[in-house]
Amino acid sequence: MKKLFSELGLSDSSLKAVARMGFEEASPIQSEAIPALMTGRDVVGQSQTGSGKTAAFALPAIERVDVSLAQPQVLILCPTRELVVQVAEETAKLAFSKRGLRELPIYGGQSYDRQFRGLSQGAHIVIGTPGRVLDHLKRGSLKLDAIRMLILDEVDRMLDMGFVDDIRDVLQQAPEDRQLVFFSATLPKPIEKLIKTFAKDPLHVQIQSAEMTVPEIEQVWYEVNRRSKVEVLCRLIDMEDIRYAIIFCATKVMVDDLVEHLVARGYAADRLHGDLTQNLRERVMNRFRSRKIEFLVATDVAARGLDVKDIEVVFNFDLPNDGEDYVHRIGRTGRAGGKGKAITFVAGREVYKFQNIQRHTKARMKRMAVPTLEQVEERRANVFFDTLRTTLEEGEYPKQEALIDRLLDQGHQPTDIISALLHLRQQEVQETRPAAEEIAPVYRDAFERDRGERKPPKKKREDARGPDRNDAGLPTHQKVEEPTRAVFLNVGRKHKIKVGDVLGVVLGATKVPRDSVGYIELMNEETRVMIGESHAEKVAKKLDGIAFKKYTIKTRVE
Repeated sequence: MKKLFSELGLSDSSLKAVARMGFEEASPIQSEAIPALMTGRDVVGQSQTGSGKTAAFALPAIERVDVSLAQPQVLILCPTRELVVQVAEETAKLAFSKRGLRELPIYGGQSYDRQFRGLSQGAHIVIGTPGRVLDHLKRGSLKLDAIRMLILDEVDRMLDMGFVDDIRDVLQQAPEDRQLVFFSATLPKPIEKLIKTFAKDPLHVQIQSAEMTVPEIEQVWYEVNRRSKVEVLCRLIDMEDIRYAIIFCATKVMVDDLVEHLVARGYAADRLHGDLTQNLRERVMNRFRSRKIEFLVATDVAARGLDVKDIEVVFNFDLPNDGEDYVHRIGRTGRAGGKGKAITFVAGREVYKFQNIQRHTKARMKRMAVPTLEQVEERRANVFFDTLRTTLEEGEYPKQEALIDRLLDQGHQPTDIISALLHLRQQEVQETRPAAEEIAPVYRDAFERDRGERKPPKKKREDARGPDRNDAGLPTHQKVEEPTRAVFLNVGRKHKIKVGDVLGVVLGATKVPRDSVGYIELMNEETRVMIGESHAEKVAKKLDGIAFKKYTIKTRVE
């Protein structure tokens, strides 16, 4: 059974770190293991890779550290250098709010000097491979006198790699009163023997992963660099002309960040996670069900119990914790016998976690290549061509002979007339997505509220615009406390750009505070944005060269 982190007996500093990472709810292994570990009891945890077990042992380990004692107090053994680095990175994030705590990864292939220096400076939590840890013990550079907690992660893999004797040697050198923790997907006899020999009345925590399958849903995945996820997502949306989808992220922080990116690029997106009030959630869902929002970006917790029909695609922007969460996510599409599609992004070392999900869901997932920009443009052209051909074949459209004759009489060639009409039509198609200022008022209101800022006044009537108001009746300027500089963009009314579009891309792409953006003047061929002096150069640099609508922004500062 899953619990809130606040129910697990963690300190305020750990809860702050968890909240900072955006996690809302503990996974099953965390919910079961953390309370037992917090009491100091030995624990044997049996769960699959990707179930959240790192935080399950790292949080109690961080709690046990006395930062005033400059000695190793927690030792974590991992089978590979990749896992050592991964555990060290997550431990550092979870220890963010505990000032003075030092963690140190040690493994073969890394400089001994760096490891000697880290150990001599008093690392509190040491994460290492069995061979390198044993090597430091023999050299005397690592001492276990002050070890309070010894954790063995993925013990079955260490057994397969022939580390069982090294593990035994390390366990024999640790103090008898240390807390011992085993985490393993399986428990073969040699591991059971180690547990029986060294553990004291351990609590066994076993999390079973149900085997499930969803054959009616097309499932594909892309290997994507973390920094390229947003770009790949937008390419796939444009390539497949997706207009109604749910995008799942791992944390609230990721949800907020992705919504900002999508809004800045002109997509109708909004967020759903645990920080939103019930009233705000209902407003978001009503807008999504009525298709005023194209893309709902959500966490697993917030999306539970959603009943939305005709979802075209479910995106796993971040991998779920386990196979059960994966099945719950993709079950949002393909309902009532309809066809559905699930697209999953896998980054770097996540491939091992993803393989585990595949194994336990028995799902056939096809690996796909990320489409190039040329392929996206070709796809758009083909869709337009097919639509045009179908319209011509059906013949159900009003004839425009008089208008065409007028153009021919003025000397225009038929091919030029057709080309101009196609150009105008393609412009209209590309501009059918709502402007950034108009597409996510619920998200924008919540964002302003979270920052304690005053919301812009609501639109009273259609003629509420004036010299100080934009096309939505909202103020085009606000007072900026510091001196301002003008940042010019190479787009304006001629390019069918609105003030709201400009405001959206400035805030979304540069992350500058709202109160640093002043008057926005929309001219025919360019736009002048008054920016607080301390942010002007940053805004110009961040915006220069990015894609905005169908244009590439060029900037200058005056």
